Amino acid sequence: MQKLTVRGGTPLRGEVRISGAKNAALPIMCASLLTNDVLQLGNMPDLQDVTTMRKLLEHMGVKTSVRGEEVSLSGAHLDKSEAPYDMVKTMRAAILVLGPLVARLGEARVSLPGGCAIGSRPVDIHIKGLQAMGAEIFIEHGYIHAQAKRLKGAHILFDNVSVTSTENLMMAATLADGVTVLENAAREPEVVDLADCLIKMGANIKGAGGHTITITGVQRLHGATHHIVPDRIESGTFLVAAAATGGQVVLLNTQASLLDSVLGKLTEAGARIQSDADSIRLSMHGRPKSVGIRTAPYPAFPTDMQAQFMTLNTIADGSAMVVETIFENRFMHVQELRRLGARIDVEGNTAVIHGVDHLEGATVMATDLRASACLVIAGLMAQGDTVIDRIYHLDRGYEHLEVKLSQLGANISRIK
Repeated sequence: MQKLTVRGGTPLRGEVRISGAKNAALPIMCASLLTNDVLQLGNMPDLQDVTTMRKLLEHMGVKTSVRGEEVSLSGAHLDKSEAPYDMVKTMRAAILVLGPLVARLGEARVSLPGGCAIGSRPVDIHIKGLQAMGAEIFIEHGYIHAQAKRLKGAHILFDNVSVTSTENLMMAATLADGVTVLENAAREPEVVDLADCLIKMGANIKGAGGHTITITGVQRLHGATHHIVPDRIESGTFLVAAAATGGQVVLLNTQASLLDSVLGKLTEAGARIQSDADSIRLSMHGRPKSVGIRTAPYPAFPTDMQAQFMTLNTIADGSAMVVETIFENRFMHVQELRRLGARIDVEGNTAVIHGVDHLEGATVMATDLRASACLVIAGLMAQGDTVIDRIYHLDRGYEHLEVKLSQLGANISRIK
């Protein structure tokens, strides 16, 4: 079992390059299931979830090759329509193979997914959407079994905004017969990036990034070359870490336009921010001010940045309220932050954080991906040494985080 050890008290300073977005890379990799041709992807992050997805696609017959940040995928010899439990139990994004497999092969057998235990993320929206498009679906022995000779266009209204459901049904609809309309669709940049890639492959998609997406099915898709969008959550995590330590950093290979809500809250906390087409500069002087946040679907404040901002608030001037509206179990990091001396009261989906002068190092345990990042930030802020256990969560979504932080002057190392 690997751990991270962090010695706090050093402001982060310097430049760091942001990786491609995990939440864009995973669905776009699944798009390779829709064509016989080669899909060439650049700016691919080196993450455990990406490796897991690549192995899953290879299990189905997709040929893959990796050269640095470039990955090529060929679905010409696709011969399996099953995603087995052992390969998807750690990654909820595996559900994204369901729509493409049914659209391409006419059937799919996909294990109910696993992943972080941050809350209920039901698959019923995926199932209802595919059923509306003519698929027969059974759930048996822990697997979703879907069949359809050819999917048909349908009008689908999502009861709740769902990123993976929007992505899954958008991919399925590209090869369906007729027009599919997705209403109350997710607007996240990663959804737009998937749509951009599919359009390059020959799909007819309009409205991505808005509440209504219209997909007109085509007979076949072809290969394409696509560059994965920068990871806005990794960008936000580094910016919060710099603000929390009173540092000055420059983020390269990023897009400020994807981070409006996050940058607004950092400015409210007292950070000075400048940005251009592909970089963001942040400087922080003095103690941060407390900032209240309420998570909601894009373009509002992202749930994936909630834990990091809660950590910033623990040493901020004043008290702040954090309201989590997306996942019901996403306050599991609170108990670990308390071990470091944080003052946090929780009732239901609301946490009130009372700023203290400083945190003190301790041994803590990561409970999910973003909680891992918030504990690293806490360790960077704390007096003394902090040891973070169960960092396999961290490796699912952050590319070599301790290496990048070391480049910014952090005293952090990985131990076994």
